[in-house]
Amino acid sequence: MLLKDFYTISSLENTADSKYLATILINEEHEVFKGHFPGNPIMPGVCMMQIIKELTEQITESPLFMQSLSNVKFMALINPFNTPELRLELDVATIEDNLVKVKNITCFNETVALKLSCVYKKV
Repeated sequence: MLLKDFYTISSLENTADSKYLATILINEEHEVFKGHFPGNPIMPGVCMMQIIKELTEQITESPLFMQSLSNVKFMALINPFNTPELRLELDVATIEDNLVKVKNITCFNETVALKLSCVYKKV
């Protein structure tokens, strides 16, 4: 985990062939939120992308390096005090021996916060 104690995984389950559902709990007391932004904490987009990478590494049991991103859409702000629990849908497919393609939808309650597609290279 790049940011120590930033989040905990409540569940990570394989729901179909290449589809996974993860539930995570954000630590609203983490230092990141004191600077982003004081008095109005918002989850940094780069932290969301790191969480997706770390979950994908756990699923593939392999260290990964982000090769490309496409269709990245931040659709709602995540305030960890209001909505500390996030649900991440991951479609993880190996497209070549060393490449993994991931499609993600991240939600809180019924609100979609992030959609993205990315390709990781196994290292």
